[in-house]
Amino acid sequence: MKKIELKFLNKEGKTVTYSLEKPIDPIDPAAVKSAMDEIMIQNAFTSTGGDLVSIKGARVVEQNVTEIELN
Repeated sequence: MKKIELKFLNKEGKTVTYSLEKPIDPIDPAAVKSAMDEIMIQNAFTSTGGDLVSIKGARVVEQNVTEIELN
């Protein structure tokens, strides 16, 4: 499973992470930055530490799961 994590800083200076599953490949850094800017402009999300005030970064996380057969 692949997801993209958008990381922001809130008014308290704490990191706030939002995860979105199934990002579009290939990842377009300019589109990600634009979307993150828009999230802050629209004040689309809130956090317990106040409004989002800056972008900290973004990353793609991939997880591979393999079931183990137990006899």
